[in-house]
Amino acid sequence: MATATTAPGVPPTPAVPARTPFLAGTRGYVIRKISWSCGTLLFVLVFNFFLFRMLPGDPIGLYSRGRNMAPEQLIKLRAQLNRPIGTQFLEYLSNPFASTINSVRFNRPVWELVGERVWPTVLLVGTAILIASVAGVWLGIRSGWRRGGTFDRVTTGTTNTLYAMPEFWVGMVLLIALPFFPSGGISTPGVTGFLDTVLDTAWHMVLPVTALAIVYLAEYTSIMRASLVDELRQDYLQLARAKGLREDLVRRRHAVPNALLPTMTLIFLNLGFVIGGAITVETVYSWPGLGLLSYEALRGPDIPLLQAVFLLFSLGVVVFTLLADLLYAVLDPRVSTQ
Repeated sequence: MATATTAPGVPPTPAVPARTPFLAGTRGYVIRKISWSCGTLLFVLVFNFFLFRMLPGDPIGLYSRGRNMAPEQLIKLRAQLNRPIGTQFLEYLSNPFASTINSVRFNRPVWELVGERVWPTVLLVGTAILIASVAGVWLGIRSGWRRGGTFDRVTTGTTNTLYAMPEFWVGMVLLIALPFFPSGGISTPGVTGFLDTVLDTAWHMVLPVTALAIVYLAEYTSIMRASLVDELRQDYLQLARAKGLREDLVRRRHAVPNALLPTMTLIFLNLGFVIGGAITVETVYSWPGLGLLSYEALRGPDIPLLQAVFLLFSLGVVVFTLLADLLYAVLDPRVSTQ
């Protein structure tokens, strides 16, 4: 290795340590998070497969409860379930979304039922999260920036009260307090035409979306306010003011972007539950989504349908948790270097 030479009497220049490229640190962070997500998903698949096979009783009775099945169908189902457990598990891992067993309650393929119920849940819970995130972030910023004022005290007291309310209880209160809105379902029978259908669906969404948005709003407001109050204690904001920046620029360019990190992460984590749906609210309002489908499967119990719904719920949480981790690294690159 060649060494640097210096002129006589001149002290040698200290060596500068090599810096780790930013992309290298980010690449390692992404690989770690994807690996953890894949491991979690594998655990979910194993748990989902063995959990419903460890239930007491005759498996044939669990899978055929309440159904009039021909003897040939029972023989075929028993032969399928009597195969070696390892063979069944490998077949399940090859395509966990392929189910040849119908729902006990509906007598239809389970994934066909799940596919029909996904979009009503995405529409309902996604709309509630969108409204709550926009309003909650705004309320949290205004409350935290001027903490201790009248607006802050009123907002904090209201959000703490709303956050303590169960979603189903809020839904029932709204049913009693606002009887002029539809009390259930997603549409009115007999309504035709694209525009009429859209308006009718929006009219049916008012109460369930409000019930969900109230609870999410309280959560987002509290987190945003706490994050902003914590950021106001940082020295870099005092430095920004010392440089002559106006208060609105200090808030918009420095305090709010950093305070948004926990709130954005929470929003993405809640998006993971969009697929899962709000079981209690959908049940109260008879909303034909995955939440109501889960309730109907539990009443059976409909084991094949429960297995499919559980897998879909877990997959949604794992995927959106991974997206939340990756988004956090984009918003705060320091995370990827730790």
